[in-house]
Amino acid sequence: MSPNTRGLAALLCAAALLGGCKKEESAPVEDRTLDKLRQEVDRVNQGGAPAAPPDANADPNARLAGLAAGHEADPVKTYALPSKENVKAGTLALQPTGLESLHSVRGSGKVALTTHELFLRVKLEAQNVGQTPVHVALSTARLVDMGGKEYPIASDAQTVGGTRKLDRTWEQEQRESMALLFEVPPAAIAPGLSLLVPTPSGEDARIPLQ
Repeated sequence: MSPNTRGLAALLCAAALLGGCKKEESAPVEDRTLDKLRQEVDRVNQGGAPAAPPDANADPNARLAGLAAGHEADPVKTYALPSKENVKAGTLALQPTGLESLHSVRGSGKVALTTHELFLRVKLEAQNVGQTPVHVALSTARLVDMGGKEYPIASDAQTVGGTRKLDRTWEQEQRESMALLFEVPPAAIAPGLSLLVPTPSGEDARIPLQ
């Protein structure tokens, strides 16, 4: 008998002895408790893992390792955008369409990247609405939080799970959906968070995200 099984069996015996000392009116509750303990002993004897206590703390490193290995699914959290109005970088109109955070970014192959912080994915619709081509270097886009701290594009995550060609010349009416990836601490995703995009004039176009 394994140590886990011996522990469960001992608990079952203790509960049975305790039940004999209780008043008769408490028998239905004790019976249900004993039934649950017997079921757990039977489950472990059949090869099942002992149930963890409800307040057991999960090991964050183990969870991240599971995400990176593809053994666990990474829940994606989405955020409401304050506005979906177009913001222009020169004649390139940028419309924010989505904002989501996740711990692990996975590409089309087996490559995955995992972070203790968060990957923040900014989704955009981009279109040149001018009469001539326009060049925009989206690789230098960055996030800025309310305190003024900036976060550049996470280049490795961008390569794995985002739009790869970021610096380009957009032809007239050329349109494309894009995804930019940044690595940020959870506290950065708060009111005041914005995306800064360089413009041909050298200024930054600001797109509010929170």
